[in-house]
Amino acid sequence: MTITFRLGRLLATPGALSALTPDDLVAILERHACGDWGDLCAEDEDANDAALQHGSRLLSAYRLDRQKVWVITEADRSATTVLLPEEY
Repeated sequence: MTITFRLGRLLATPGALSALTPDDLVAILERHACGDWGDLCAEDEDANDAALQHGSRLLSAYRLDRQKVWVITEADRSATTVLLPEEY
């Protein structure tokens, strides 16, 4: 796997921390940093691909068991947050 962008400071909400194992957390951060956007529609994948070129915010969505998890990296790549959709 090739890292595509910097994640910056890593943050996680309480809900995400309680829903994920440490191994799951590392795995989704790795996927996100390598440009594997997870369970996004084609339009959102295209938006992320453009964001890599233009410095916009990046969003990934992953389904682990029955739990959906989002990963958001800020436009300036200063921070990446793992959260549950209902915590947004």
